[in-house]
Amino acid sequence: MRTVLSMVVLASLVGVAASAAPVQVRVNVRNLAPTNSISFAPLRVGFHSGVYDAFNSGQAAGNPIISIAEGGSGSAWFPAFAAADPGATLGTVLPNPAGPLLPGMSGSQVFTVDPAANRFFTFGAMVVPSNDYFIGNDSATQYMLFDANGNLNITSITQRARDIWDAGSEVDGAFGSAFLMGSNNDDRIAQNGVVNFDFAGLSIFNGLTTAAGYVFNSQLTADTAVYEISFEIVPTPSSVAVLGLAGLVAVRRRRAR
Repeated sequence: MRTVLSMVVLASLVGVAASAAPVQVRVNVRNLAPTNSISFAPLRVGFHSGVYDAFNSGQAAGNPIISIAEGGSGSAWFPAFAAADPGATLGTVLPNPAGPLLPGMSGSQVFTVDPAANRFFTFGAMVVPSNDYFIGNDSATQYMLFDANGNLNITSITQRARDIWDAGSEVDGAFGSAFLMGSNNDDRIAQNGVVNFDFAGLSIFNGLTTAAGYVFNSQLTADTAVYEISFEIVPTPSSVAVLGLAGLVAVRRRRAR
């Protein structure tokens, strides 16, 4: 009877730990684009409550998303995100080695997230070479990463060429383009347009040499997979210890029988 009671108590503890404690989430990224095609700036991410909307299709881009689309840094995106949702967990997934995420490369980063408070996931990364192309979600609630019990709703997000945005803030061309040899990203010609889907415009860089030394060749069609984000829960030492203790009690129970 005592053993059975111990198992009940331990099961309750495991349930409480799973529902109350923050979780460790590993975010993995991969550049799926063809060799010599597009690369990406580091991925900027936010785990949040669903209130911050970084941009909207068909509307002029604001400074936060422009800081992603034109420079890849998120220098205005992070402060705007934090102001709108102070409890959000924000950060960056860097490639390994650090730098642009070239075709075929990957990277990962672990974040501590409260799945009850921050159920949603938002991301943004500049597509290069370009003047103001990027990937990202234009709805704050598009990706509900966790369900009501704190389990992962989504294990991966795949971006295809048709998912690439043009911020409409800077005229496309070699002048002022990021990630091109001989071009200065600080140079720009204002476009005064709106955010729209557009991957075909990247072909204007075909034949130009990138900062990584390869000659750019877009090769993109609408269905070409270009980027993958995947998620996994990383067990914490405390949860492993609790589960290990539960297993030990179970073994002792079997031996007692």
